[in-house]
Amino acid sequence: MLVSLLVSAGLSLVAIRFYQHLKQNKKSNFALFVATVIESLYEFVQSVTPHHAGKFFPLFTTIFLFVIFGSWAELLPGLDTIGLIKVVNGQERFVPLLRAATADVHTTLAIAIFAMASVQIYGYKYQGISYFKKFFNLTNPINFFVGFLEIIAEFSRLISFTFRLFGNIFAGEVLLIVIAFLLPLFGPLPFVALEIFVGFIQALVFAMLTLVFINIAVSSEHH
Repeated sequence: MLVSLLVSAGLSLVAIRFYQHLKQNKKSNFALFVATVIESLYEFVQSVTPHHAGKFFPLFTTIFLFVIFGSWAELLPGLDTIGLIKVVNGQERFVPLLRAATADVHTTLAIAIFAMASVQIYGYKYQGISYFKKFFNLTNPINFFVGFLEIIAEFSRLISFTFRLFGNIFAGEVLLIVIAFLLPLFGPLPFVALEIFVGFIQALVFAMLTLVFINIAVSSEHH
């Protein structure tokens, strides 16, 4: 939770500073870098959903940036060494205060619930009450069974979102700790580079799948 708050606060400060630079028409390296990142992400969203890019871009970018920085937090030196000693079942255990945000299943589940809830909200917004017909269709037994499968599919996506992200980041965190213990100093460097790549890919996959599911939800049935 602490890392999640720090990531959210950091992204908010960057956004505020970027807005101030735009308002003052400052052409600094900082503003140019942020603008380049935003433009690249927008072009990616436009390639997936050209007709709704402007509406889906904020959600896609928010998820992507939070997940990638929440995952890269595991690479900060000494992150897992800051914590408290607590007595659990009569035994002393070290509980870290700072961990990668997405290395905890509660965080990934919360993001997954938010993403899948957004899919349903956008589907209802664009198709109205007819959007839910694919879940609850009582015209005949076959359509009813297909609707039941659609409900299961939505929950399957939720579970897949949660554990794919959690598993990859948590495994990377454990790997870095083990390698740092066995081969200190230069041993973890190749694995740090690998985790940077994994964090980027996981953030992109999570945000992209959310975008694709929303794009499918807002499309008419005949499309």
